[in-house]
Amino acid sequence: MTKDTTCSELLLDNQLCFALYSTSLMMTKTYKPLLKALDLTYPQYLAMLVLWEEDGITVSHISRRLLTDPGSVTPLLKRLEADGLLTRQRRKEDERVVDLHLTAKGKALQDQAKTIPGCIVNASNQSVSDLMELKRQLLKLRENLKTPV
Repeated sequence: MTKDTTCSELLLDNQLCFALYSTSLMMTKTYKPLLKALDLTYPQYLAMLVLWEEDGITVSHISRRLLTDPGSVTPLLKRLEADGLLTRQRRKEDERVVDLHLTAKGKALQDQAKTIPGCIVNASNQSVSDLMELKRQLLKLRENLKTPV
């Protein structure tokens, strides 16, 4: 197979999007064995992080925090409910609104999860300050990308 004479702007390894995508894949892969011990998937873990921070929120609130639509977060919330980690209750005054509350089991899982951030820092082989700077830059990039081109 011969190498194409593609311009450098179109080389895969020169793409910021691929660097972000492939790093995200590696990050998820790093989390996988840690979350397996908690019987959580990565998206479920993200939902639990929000609930440990803000118990008693609505489905629409958690979907906003996770930057997703309510329809895509509902199946994972149903699974968390089936696993006994949270309850979902429709509001009597407006049945379109669903409130989420952690169960005792869901609250207890937080203690088991406390070691995960340190494991991720260790796996990254970077200092906490370097990781916080990277996070700051990524959040700035994310905010800038909200503005249409």
